[in-house]
Formats: sequence, structure tokens, C-alpha cells
Amino acid sequence: MPDSRRFLHPEAIGRIARLDLRARHVVEGFLAGIHKSPYFGQSIEFLQHRQYAPGDELRHVDWKVWAKQDRFYVKQFEEDTNLRATLVVDVSRSMSYGSGPLNKYEYGATVAASLAYLVLRQQDAVGCVAFDEAVRTKVPQKTKRSHLNSIIQALDASAPREKTDIGAILRTVAEAYPRRGLIILISDLLVDRTGLFKGIKLLRQHGHDVLVFHIMDDDELDFQFSGPTRFDGLEIDEQLACNPRALREGYLESLNAYLDEVRHGCAKNGVQYKLVRTSEPLDGALATFLTDRRQMLRR
Repeated sequence: MPDSRRFLHPEAIGRIARLDLRARHVVEGFLAGIHKSPYFGQSIEFLQHRQYAPGDELRHVDWKVWAKQDRFYVKQFEEDTNLRATLVVDVSRSMSYGSGPLNKYEYGATVAASLAYLVLRQQDAVGCVAFDEAVRTKVPQKTKRSHLNSIIQALDASAPREKTDIGAILRTVAEAYPRRGLIILISDLLVDRTGLFKGIKLLRQHGHDVLVFHIMDDDELDFQFSGPTRFDGLEIDEQLACNPRALREGYLESLNAYLDEVRHGCAKNGVQYKLVRTSEPLDGALATFLTDRRQMLRR
């Protein structure tokens, strides 16, 4: 039997009209079983011990362990509730750029649909927020398998337009979802970084676990343009005609500084981050990301 994963490279995937089939093929039989609830509370099932830290409640201290080892450890229990995930998908105009079969919006939407399928397959709840300057569409969190169609329709209806106000959007998400859950941000992050970091910090303060898929095109990461080129602004009404070879060194230097800022900002706020090229096979990108997450939750 042929390996179906080889058909999941973006060159072999249809456009967003077939998003439901892409999601199923990316996830089915390949990424199942990776999710593990990251939340701890008081419930029936004991999970593990960890060393006491200042601020921990004394009622969670395992006094039997203290009596044997003369060290303080607290008990952690796995919450008795299912995961509640929210996909926060950037559909601003900058996401419409693409040099391959899938632009950033199409790739990001496929990531969102694939993760939604995975969450629903595990009988957990998932919702979706598509945004640019404001929330464009909002799909509530539900657990029914048929709910995937609602998420796909919301993403399909959210063709890229306008620019991004990430700080205001993440504040809205924090207010709309007061119960802690899993927030998955899918964006090219061509945004104000101050607003971004304030937003994810606010989500973390609300108790949310935050994951970031940073979607970028090869052109943006490698800048392999040659010959006279005109660059058109996607979210600003400006044009630049230039010799890109003369700009490449300075561009890549600025790009690396920007990527370092994003990585460090996410790490500082306890956010799992992954940079993904739109040329990267989607199944491989998801597998790496979710495997890293599984290992992180086991620590």
C-alpha cells in the first residue's frame, strides 16, 4: 500500500475548497494520541509528584513523602475536564502572500483545520477565531465531530483583507474565553511585537496554555530575489522599486533580529513556538510540533 503521507506536501494538496480532506489526511493515523491535558487540579486521578515551590498550597503537600525523605513534594492531579482549545487564525492581507502552491493564509487555515480535526477526534472541544483588525468570525467551542465543518466554513469565508491589530485581538480572546484552555495562534506575526507580547502575557495570566504557529513564506525567509524588482505593500499603500541583491544582507540581518525577538518573547512568557515555512510538508510540521509538545508535557 502506498504511503499516503507523501501526498501531503503542499505541491500535492488542493486549495482551500478541499480543506476538510486535507485535515483528515494530515492527521488520520499519524498524529493521533499525542494530546495530553496540560492542566492540573484536584480530581480522581493522581498524576505525579513535583518538588514544593513557594506559593503552593500546603493541602497538596504529600506528608508521607516528607516523612520518608525529609523533602516537600506536592501532589498533582489531572483535571477531570476535557481540553478546551481555541484556534486564533490571522486572516489579514499579509497572509495572502505566497510563492508556492499554498499562500500563508491557505497553509495556516490547513494547520487550523488539521488541529481542529485532531482535537475533535479525541472528543475534546475546539472553537475558532479568525481576525484581522477585528474579529471577523467566531466559532464556539464544541465537541461534535460535525463541528469541523463549521470551523472550515469560517476559515473559508475569511479571505485575507485589512491589517492586523494583534494586541486588541488577544485581549478580546482573553475576555471571551475566561475559562482556562489551550489557545493556538496561527499567524505570520507581521505585527506590533509590543502588542503581541502584552496579548500572550495576558492570556497566560488568565491561565491559558498558548501555542504559536509562525507561518512564513520562503521568499520572506530567504529573500532570493534577483534583478530589478518592485515590492508592493500588502497592508500599506506603498511600493518600492529596487535591486534586491543590494538589500539582501541588511534584510536578512533585520529578519534574524525580528525572529530572535519573537522567539525570546514567546519563551519569556512560557509559550511554545514554532516557525513553519509554507514549503514544509504539513504533516511533518505538525508531527514535529506535537511531538515536541508531548515531550514538554512529560517533563
